[in-house]
Amino acid sequence: LRFAGVLAGDRAAAEDLVQEVLTRAYTRWDRIGGLDRPEFYVRKMILNEFLSWRRRSSRQARRMPAERASSTPDPAQVYSEREALLTELGKLPRRQRAVLVLRYYEDRGDAEIAELLGCSPGTVRGYASRALAALRVEMDPRSVARTARIEGT
Repeated sequence: LRFAGVLAGDRAAAEDLVQEVLTRAYTRWDRIGGLDRPEFYVRKMILNEFLSWRRRSSRQARRMPAERASSTPDPAQVYSEREALLTELGKLPRRQRAVLVLRYYEDRGDAEIAELLGCSPGTVRGYASRALAALRVEMDPRSVARTARIEGT
């Protein structure tokens, strides 16, 4: 749920995403449970479902983080910086966002991210580079660094 939450940027959307994936995984659990790393398979299902949202008409009505109305900022500076980072992360294209979440939140290497996304490690590095460049343009670098230290990324 936390992984989906960081990808989707919205707890309700993350809960819907995880519920859909786990429902499908339950029906196939005999096969999935026999794999060497069933958790890896389920995470890939979550990632694929997140990436396919743009193709589903039923998902187009949902508001993603970049579109949501800004709420009253939390009085604590740390939380407001974290919210700003999540908002900017939500503005990135889905694949770039997925690469950053997998790299910094899930602590995955380029080869593993490439396997999950079905692309080459060079493409993963390109996505990461463009995503980080976009975040640097939109955010004050000091607050990105402070938030990264606080979040442990």
